[in-house]
Amino acid sequence: MKRLLSIAELGRGDVEELFRLAGECKARTRTRASATPLAGRSLALVFEKPSLRTRVTFEVGMAQLGGTAVYLAGKDIGLGTRESIADVARNLGRWVDAIAARTYAQAAVEELARHAGVPVINALSDQEHPCQALADLYTLRERFGELRGRVLAFVGDGNNVYHSLALLGAMLGLEVRLAHPPDYGPNPRIVDQANAIAGATGARLVFGRDPTEVVRGADVVYTDAWTSMGQEAETEARRDAFAGYRVDDALLDAAGPSAVAMHCLPAHRGREITSAVMDGPRSIIWDQSENRLHVQKALLVEILRG
Repeated sequence: MKRLLSIAELGRGDVEELFRLAGECKARTRTRASATPLAGRSLALVFEKPSLRTRVTFEVGMAQLGGTAVYLAGKDIGLGTRESIADVARNLGRWVDAIAARTYAQAAVEELARHAGVPVINALSDQEHPCQALADLYTLRERFGELRGRVLAFVGDGNNVYHSLALLGAMLGLEVRLAHPPDYGPNPRIVDQANAIAGATGARLVFGRDPTEVVRGADVVYTDAWTSMGQEAETEARRDAFAGYRVDDALLDAAGPSAVAMHCLPAHRGREITSAVMDGPRSIIWDQSENRLHVQKALLVEILRG
């Protein structure tokens, strides 16, 4: 692995190795055992969007691995405005060993990768969120063991998180469902990619409008904010469109007695998910959040230790 722009760039072997390394990283973190395979290495965090989990887990992860992270907010570098994306990439490539980019356009991440000459990690774009999906499926592996045949039902917007979950779920043999209102479905090109992967693994993608029907029999009920960063002008329209897509105890009950709830955060409590679910015994949301650290550490080690 020399970069991660999309889940589609990974093979199953890559994912299995990342999960193995994540387990090692997690065990060391829990016991405070020191391991610094990235001593002397540096990571630039190029973030056009604000962040809690992604920034902290990459910065802390690099520190725990012996390296250094440098945070660059959008206003600091004016990606594509104050300076062209290509020139930002060329400069950073002379100073750091890798770049994690959190951007609006997927094209911006791809352009950084073309010109940097060092590995680039997609830390979130409007098209995908591969680090989140890897942490999520790692969390489910911890919970359930073998993932093949498990059912993940995503309730809400066919957004970047769903795209990465569909691609990774297809690779690992899950049935990935999506309940979404009209006009808020996923990118057809990503769906085609995921279906192509699913054809080789026995996985399946399912779509529907009724959340209760879509979650029935699911192992996991997953949701995300109805309005992503950059869509603030659509907030009221989206609130109306998604009003029937809230994850609450009744929806979890419809999935089944052993179903668990996931959310990539930040959450708008009382909108897309209730506090009773988030803080209840069927939530594994905080496990997801913790595992961002361990999976991203594994990713950094895999990309940079060579």
